[in-house]
Amino acid sequence: MITLAIILAILSILLGVYFYKQANKEPIVYETENPEYRDIVKKAVASGAVRPRKEVFVKPQVSGVVEELYVQAGDLVKQGQNIAKIKLVPSQVNINNARNSLELARIRFDEAKRELERQKGLNVRRLDVDAARLRFEEAEREEKRYAALFSDGVISEQEYNSYRTQMELAKAEFENVQVASGNSLAAFESELNIRRQELEASENNLQLLQEGASRKSQQVANMVTSTVDGMILDIPVEVGTSVIERNNFNEGTTIASVADMKSLVFVGQVDESDVGKLREGMPLELTVGAIEGERFGATLEYIAPKGVTVDGSVKFEIKAAIIPSEDIFLRAGYSANADIILDKREKALSIKERDLIFGEEGTFVEVESGDQVFEKKPVQVGLSDGIQIEILTGIDTSSQVKIQAGKQ
Repeated sequence: MITLAIILAILSILLGVYFYKQANKEPIVYETENPEYRDIVKKAVASGAVRPRKEVFVKPQVSGVVEELYVQAGDLVKQGQNIAKIKLVPSQVNINNARNSLELARIRFDEAKRELERQKGLNVRRLDVDAARLRFEEAEREEKRYAALFSDGVISEQEYNSYRTQMELAKAEFENVQVASGNSLAAFESELNIRRQELEASENNLQLLQEGASRKSQQVANMVTSTVDGMILDIPVEVGTSVIERNNFNEGTTIASVADMKSLVFVGQVDESDVGKLREGMPLELTVGAIEGERFGATLEYIAPKGVTVDGSVKFEIKAAIIPSEDIFLRAGYSANADIILDKREKALSIKERDLIFGEEGTFVEVESGDQVFEKKPVQVGLSDGIQIEILTGIDTSSQVKIQAGKQ
């Protein structure tokens, strides 16, 4: 009995404390805000990175080992400037083949030279031409003699025509032999030129294998030069690194990458829900993670026609030309975010979107009509940036809009 009495006493005390607090509880006071005029901008966000518009990978013309490097990452280079020197390590088999080709080319050249000299000797004597000329002159005399006999009526016209035909054939033979004689000499001269070029090519090939340079062409094949003006972004090799030449079957080893850092683009991805709202030429604002407090302008110039799936959602690649800044140097590879302006309202009457009440009959706000007394008023809304929303009709700047509890 005593225990039960103690329990009842404790419960009575707790109930008394609870009712006392409830009786002395302060009334709820709702806060309000006035609508304001402000700019509302609706944006799409794209994440990506800063890239050079044109990046060139410089590769060697010969295989070997890097002997010297003349530049380092960050250096500015001009087209044709030396970047590296390659030490050739040719195989003995290739050198022997090149020597054999050179010897064979020299033999062919000497043969073509001797044959041309022989033909020149024959051409000087012109034995075949002289013989044809004599036959033509003899036929011409016979034709004249028989022409006189024909005019005197001694021979028939048919017999005269036979001699006239022989004279014409002899004339054509003489002319053909003259032309053939000249053409024959030109053909042998052309053959000699071909053999000379073959010999020079074989000499150059052997020099390139042994020395990496051709004295005839004044080209140094083992010197790697920049193909464009720009900045060295990366040199992925070191002195002593083995490199492979570029050819039809191999891309070759990259000696350096060169890019024009005055022409940069933002390359990023946007969600499929926003890509339909984008148009080429739209302005962008870039924020670079490594450069705090700075914004960079850009212009959208490319929207991918095909999306890719990234982490379960479809993304579309975009590219935007970055407006260069004279004061801040942007490095290739900086991560960046782009705000793409989809729509904008300047000096629009707006409230926070959290203070709206959505119902089946429309959109409302609670406006204070007396001290802590509120009434619902229908409003027509416009553009929203996700925080602020444009108010078209229903309230003005004098309205005290209730801040909805639990939405602050």
